[in-house]
Amino acid sequence: MVVLVVIFALVSAVWTPFDPTEVSPDRLLAPSAGHLMGTDGFGQDIFSRILVGARSCLLVGVVAVGIGASLGVPLGITAAVKQHSWLGTLIMRATDIVYAFPALLLAIILAAARGSGSTITAMSAIGIASIPAFARVSRGAALQVLSQDFIVAARSAGITPGGIAWRHVLPNITPVVLVQASVSFGLAILAEASLSYLGLGTPPTTPTWGRMIFDSQPYLYSDLNLALWPGLFIAIAVLGFNLLGDGLRELLDPTLQDLGR
Repeated sequence: MVVLVVIFALVSAVWTPFDPTEVSPDRLLAPSAGHLMGTDGFGQDIFSRILVGARSCLLVGVVAVGIGASLGVPLGITAAVKQHSWLGTLIMRATDIVYAFPALLLAIILAAARGSGSTITAMSAIGIASIPAFARVSRGAALQVLSQDFIVAARSAGITPGGIAWRHVLPNITPVVLVQASVSFGLAILAEASLSYLGLGTPPTTPTWGRMIFDSQPYLYSDLNLALWPGLFIAIAVLGFNLLGDGLRELLDPTLQDLGR
């Protein structure tokens, strides 16, 4: 499923059957050899818009997960290393406050501050909303690593807390972070589709799956095909990344490997 979405995104970068933003009189055509998924209410080719929408959702997912991981992982490791100090407590309480704001609400706040929705607003809102998840997961995994004997040996050898975090903690929690990144990627795609549906994400001039569902609302009772394809690919992308996260967890978690044997 993930490979299918990635292929669509790569293909859309070099080729689409039709211009995805071109309006034509061929409105509401049924799927055919000329238009594989038909056309929408503006005469635009649905398949071409699906291809470009895959690129948009992957871009938002990559940037949002990158923001969440690049900020959340260091915060989680720091909170674990400084768990008995005020800094560790402050970090976790701050992440709890951010966690209380859903991505959609955060996007509405950012859009109100900027005056309109944009791709940058969507990516920033989703990325900031995913920071607490990365921080919590990283802190829990880091605490397990810090309790190991080799960490005691590293401290006895005079390695600084920063050196321990960089050389020993981060490499050992990377599998856990990768699993969280995969799950967060699927959530980011779903959040981006929701923001685009509400008009707070990518501008209408750029095809996105969420915007396609919004545009299909007037035709739900007359032509369900318009909402079927974008909804189907949103489900495929989200389910694919969630299943990828489960597969990575089973592959990288030694405990689950021992249970499998």
